[in-house]
Amino acid sequence: MSELKQEITLLSGIGQLSTTLLGTGLFMVPAIAAGIAGQFSLWAWLLLFIAICPIALTFAQLGKRFPNAGGTAYFVRKAFNPKLEKSVAWLFLSVIPVGVPAAIALAAGFLQQLLPQGFSSSLMAQIITVALLIAVNLAGAKSSGRLQTIIAIAIFSLIAAFWWKGGFTSQDLVLPPLSADSVWPIGLALGVMFWCFVGIEAFAHMGEEFKNPQRDFPIAIVVGCFVAGATYWVCSVIILKMGAYGTPAFDSASIPWISEQLFGVEFKTLISIIGFAACFASVNLYTQSLSRMLWAQAREYSPNSALSRLSIRGVPAHATLAVGAVVAVSCVIGEMSGLDLEFFLKLANGIFVLIYLLAMLAAYKLLSGLSRRLAGVSLLLCSAVFICLGWSMLYAVTVFAVLNLPWKRWRTIKQGNIR
Repeated sequence: MSELKQEITLLSGIGQLSTTLLGTGLFMVPAIAAGIAGQFSLWAWLLLFIAICPIALTFAQLGKRFPNAGGTAYFVRKAFNPKLEKSVAWLFLSVIPVGVPAAIALAAGFLQQLLPQGFSSSLMAQIITVALLIAVNLAGAKSSGRLQTIIAIAIFSLIAAFWWKGGFTSQDLVLPPLSADSVWPIGLALGVMFWCFVGIEAFAHMGEEFKNPQRDFPIAIVVGCFVAGATYWVCSVIILKMGAYGTPAFDSASIPWISEQLFGVEFKTLISIIGFAACFASVNLYTQSLSRMLWAQAREYSPNSALSRLSIRGVPAHATLAVGAVVAVSCVIGEMSGLDLEFFLKLANGIFVLIYLLAMLAAYKLLSGLSRRLAGVSLLLCSAVFICLGWSMLYAVTVFAVLNLPWKRWRTIKQGNIR
């Protein structure tokens, strides 16, 4: 078997993308953004959603015209050359040591509260999470899509319950007046908040597995982004009004704290289940996309290797196990290093924004007409967000620069000198 199974429907695609965009972000970013910009974070969410629309539409056009498990790396190859494709592929993989441990640590924080006493350590919860990720991925895209659709419904129900129980009204949605002093904190908040819309580039790796990619893939991206954006907005309003921000403790525990205030401690177990499921869903798509990117690279450049093989379920099993092993090691290192969520979040954002930049650059070359103009606008927007990242973009720039050094030419020269 050399082709992935086309099992993803429109509904499961929307479920996968919306839960991926919400996932870990919903349980930490609104509180972190509120701590940075206060009430002005509502303006930052609005600006981010406006900025993400052309980017999402551009990804939709790329995925519609070039459905491939290679995702952004494949788009870059079509637009430029195989060398740059490999650089983008490894750039995407470089998010594992900085982004994945933070996401899994957050998921494991919820899982810890559900585990028996002997298994409730942070590291054990992370290892169990990684094992579950591998198991779900090996089951195939169809099963994964169904699971994430159920999780999406649970997340929306939770936010709706907060809104109802907290007695929120339309008056709470009013934006604060802008001032000159609000520009800088809004920009700083945007640098963190972009995390909430990383996932579109990972979703691009799933285009090849849609039953009807030309019709359903772009719709899934647009609807999934809209649903996620609306949910983030409402969640931020709730966090601001409840005052669940401003301290490191709230950075990862604002949602559990709000649930305890509104429903009491009896609701704690349910929140832990939903929190774990939401974070799990987010990391799940990244595990899928990373394994498919590895498989796509192996299929193209090393077709006889184990990484290029598919299981009887049409899943890149060897690539999935390889990604799982790297993630597990990264989690151990992350636990030993004393994980700082906001620090690792910013480093991961640098990688993702640079990948978005390269995808939009490829789109500007590959597309035409209105789609090309939209890609140009998206390129400018991604550049602006990249500037907002400040120092944290140095990790992404350094990794990308190292990947693009003329290693092959240097090896050839060295071998020639040895002879």
